[in-house]
Amino acid sequence: MDNVKSVTKDQDNNRKIKDIKRNSLNVPNFIIYILIPLLPLLVFWFIPMIISLMISFTDWDYISPKFNIIGLKNYSEILKSSEFWQALKNTILFGFGTVCPTLIIGFLMALIIEKVKKGKDIFQGFLFSPWITPMVAMSIVWSWMFRPSVGLINYCLKILGINGPNWLMDSKYALIAVMIVTVWKTAGWAMLYYSDAISKIPKDLFEVCNLEGANSLQKIKYIYFPLTIKTTLFLGIISLINSIQAYDQISVLTRGGPAGSTRTLLYLFYQMAFEQFNMGKATTIAIIMVIITGILASIMFYMQKKLVK
Repeated sequence: MDNVKSVTKDQDNNRKIKDIKRNSLNVPNFIIYILIPLLPLLVFWFIPMIISLMISFTDWDYISPKFNIIGLKNYSEILKSSEFWQALKNTILFGFGTVCPTLIIGFLMALIIEKVKKGKDIFQGFLFSPWITPMVAMSIVWSWMFRPSVGLINYCLKILGINGPNWLMDSKYALIAVMIVTVWKTAGWAMLYYSDAISKIPKDLFEVCNLEGANSLQKIKYIYFPLTIKTTLFLGIISLINSIQAYDQISVLTRGGPAGSTRTLLYLFYQMAFEQFNMGKATTIAIIMVIITGILASIMFYMQKKLVK
């Protein structure tokens, strides 16, 4: 019997060794499962990033085949530029001015839709429709609505006895107008994620709350908000990144004006690259944007690990 057990054990060990060799990362497996999937990321992200980083150390004008390596001069000039700091300020204001309302409105819309018994999908589709509408087309419509004399916004304000401002030509209101358009587009997108998160909350919790006599605000505080915190953090990360990359609505509505009041970092990049043909400084701004995006994402992921347990 001992010999039989020994032979069986050796066979099992040989079988395990063969399985390990079969599942090991050999050259064909490496090519099929790692290298090929990484090719798009390598071609469309890593290589362009490396090239952009190299260009940021030059004075290339986007047209001439010749350029000079100037080291950190672009970074020094950008960080000393008042235009850069104004654009950074506008980007921060635009980010918080769009992310917070988007999350709040999306959350409230999801709560309202949760109470709808019939036609829930129709209401969700209606509220989600701005997200799938092209930003350029939507911005053109909103530019008509923001017109000071014949626009719908000021007409409604006039009915209420309020004289509406010249939204897109006044530096005090231009950025707010762009924020309104952005929130209107993205709130339905946030609502869809919140609706999915709310639908996964156990119904037993609401039965207990009803037995305890909890009101709607208490349910939001102790059930809805804590159990959708993961969704909130995810939407916060994505929305912040999207706010840094906002371009279409700014280009259509204000073109960065008036007096640079709506010029964000991305729009400043566009002006540096394709209006001033200073690709060195433009790629410098792009690198700074990537760093800012990475820092924001890292902070949000850190908060997610600390708050969500």
